[in-house]
Amino acid sequence: MAVNFEVLVKNMIEPLVTNPEDVVVKTLSNDSDNISIQVMVNKDDLGRVIGKGGKIASAIRTIVYAGATKENKRVQIDIDAF
Repeated sequence: MAVNFEVLVKNMIEPLVTNPEDVVVKTLSNDSDNISIQVMVNKDDLGRVIGKGGKIASAIRTIVYAGATKENKRVQIDIDAF
């Protein structure tokens, strides 16, 4: 059972932001061992997604890393605004 990391990340981020229609999650690379995911949110929502001291972003990464570990993969998540 493969995990769809794009959907997982998007489902975690959309409830946090005030502009959920602006959330864009893309897989930049997906080879056999590494997955690179880019998250773009509205500039007004960037602080909500990162959280104070980066705690929310860290929690999102921890959950995604746990799913990736079960598939013997490494995931890198970049969060940015437009």
